[in-house]
Amino acid sequence: NVFFFFRYGALLTVVTGLVITINAGYAHQALTFSGEGNVNLIGVGMWMALIMAFNVWFIIWPAQKKILGLVDATAEEKVAAAPKALYASRFNTMFSIGMLYCMVAQQNAPI
Repeated sequence: NVFFFFRYGALLTVVTGLVITINAGYAHQALTFSGEGNVNLIGVGMWMALIMAFNVWFIIWPAQKKILGLVDATAEEKVAAAPKALYASRFNTMFSIGMLYCMVAQQNAPI
């Protein structure tokens, strides 16, 4: 199932980012925007990743389960679930561009 890879890819992105920033010693400053320079930039990227992971796990996946018939849902619930999944997916696509920018710019820009 392709949704398995989206869900766990989002989880892996969040966990990897947290592990890297914790090991580097600036996770708290990044998430609270209390650091200097690029630490705040990676914080923006981390929050984007958290929002995207939330969308995948709690909006897109439950809606897709209804649409695909993996859980019991009426025809009306299936119709209502489709736009939710579509908009959350499009939101994640647009946020992924900003998240990638934050990840790349953080390591390459001078502090």
